[in-house]
Amino acid sequence: MGFTLGMDVISRNNVKVFGHGSQPMVFAHGFGCGQHMWRYIWPAFENDYKIVLFDYVGSGGSDALAYNTERYDSLHGYVQDLLDVCHELGLSKCIFVGHSVSCMVGVLASVKAPELFDSLILIGPSARYIDDEKYTGGFKQTDIEELLEMMEKNYIGWSNFLGPAIMQNQERPELGAELTESFCSTDPKIAKQFARVTFLSDNRKDLVNVRHPVLILQCSEDIIAPVQVGEFLHRQISNSEYKLMQATGHCPHLSAPGETIELMSEFLTNNPWK
Repeated sequence: MGFTLGMDVISRNNVKVFGHGSQPMVFAHGFGCGQHMWRYIWPAFENDYKIVLFDYVGSGGSDALAYNTERYDSLHGYVQDLLDVCHELGLSKCIFVGHSVSCMVGVLASVKAPELFDSLILIGPSARYIDDEKYTGGFKQTDIEELLEMMEKNYIGWSNFLGPAIMQNQERPELGAELTESFCSTDPKIAKQFARVTFLSDNRKDLVNVRHPVLILQCSEDIIAPVQVGEFLHRQISNSEYKLMQATGHCPHLSAPGETIELMSEFLTNNPWK
C-alpha cells in the first residue's frame, strides 16, 4: 500500500484501509458508534480514493484497554486519535468525513494540523448542543442534565429510548434497533464520559478558524442537530456549503445513503479548489 502500519495505533484504533485512489478519505463515526456505520457510504468512493476507517478508543472494535479517562475528558483526546491515525499512515490532504460529534473533532484537527486536510464533510454537525442567548442548540441545560442523569441510572433504558428517537424513520425500526444495539455494546463508563464531553462541549469560537472547504449536510427533523445549528455553522465557516437534506433523523449515512453519497460527490467534483 506504500506505507508501514505501526501495530500500536493501527490495532488500538482498529484501522482499516481500502480503495484504489491516492487521496485519502477518512471516515470518523459518531458517539456510541463505530466504523461499521459507514458501510453504505465508503464503497461508492473506493475506486477514486484511499478509504481510511477507524474507531475511537473505547468505541467499535478499538482496544478498550487503551482508554484513558484523562485523555478523553475533552474532545481533544479524540482529535489526537484522528491525528495519530493520519500520522501513522503518513496521510496528507485528507478528505475528512465526520458524523455528529466527529464533525467538531474534524474541525479541531483541521485547525491544529491544517496540512493533513484538504476538505471537510460534516454530517449532522453541532458546535454546541445547549441553547444560549441568541443561539439555538436544540437543548436546554436541564434537558442535558436529565439526559446524563438517565444514563447514570439506567444506561440500557437510555439506549433503548434514545436510539430510535435519534434515528427517526419509524417506518424502518431496524435502523433504530441498530443504533440502540451499538449504544448497548459500548462500555457504559466510556459512553457516559463520551456523552458528557459531547453534550457539554462548546466549539462555536473554533469555527472561524477553519480554512478548508467544508460541506455541511443538515438533516430534516433532527432532534440532535436542528436546522438552526447547521445554518449557524454555515454562517461561521467562511468557505462552507450548506445542504438541507430530504433525509430525516440524525444518521443519513444509514437511513439515506443514496442522498448522502450524491451530495458528497457533487461537493467533491464541483468545487473550484479541486
